[in-house]
Amino acid sequence: MKAISHVAGRAIPFGRKNVDTDVIIPAHWLKTITREGLGKGAFEAVKKEAGNVFDDPEFSGAPILIAGDNFGCGSSREHAAWALLDMGVTSVIAPSFSDIFSGNAFKNGILTVALPQEAIDRLMEVAQTDPIEIDLETQTVTTRFQDRYSFEIDPFRKHCLLGGLDEVGLTMAQDDAIAAHEAKARDALPFLAKTPATI
Repeated sequence: MKAISHVAGRAIPFGRKNVDTDVIIPAHWLKTITREGLGKGAFEAVKKEAGNVFDDPEFSGAPILIAGDNFGCGSSREHAAWALLDMGVTSVIAPSFSDIFSGNAFKNGILTVALPQEAIDRLMEVAQTDPIEIDLETQTVTTRFQDRYSFEIDPFRKHCLLGGLDEVGLTMAQDDAIAAHEAKARDALPFLAKTPATI
């Protein structure tokens, strides 16, 4: 997982409420065996609407998505997080998130930022013309117009995102402790280390 500490750039001013995972990535895209290419299917139904924000070249490759309340509700498909990453989104700002989506996003290195609706409204306005900055270290969202919003994040999630630590990375970080435990177990219980051929 790629470490994330600072996200800056244009933000897609999407803003819709109750966007479920089927809207983020429709079910017929779930047949793939790879994460690559899912960005093409992201928000497929929305992209069929005339004048939708995803067709605006100004927001092409934007690293931030601004959404409405209850973003990522619906099914537990992890493909939703994969699709966002594949389209270049590394942070989503919304008033609230589905717990399952928030967990999937975190495990894939996407920073979810929950802010009050008033802040979302202001950021939607700024996003039309100017970039937005998110600093995970200081837990703030800022704009060049002196807007500054603080957000909460679980300390463990913050540690993992800053260090780029997924579940495998967390385990590997304990390599010395694991090796010491295994050595101690071999000394205390040598019969467990014997293979069938040596018994």
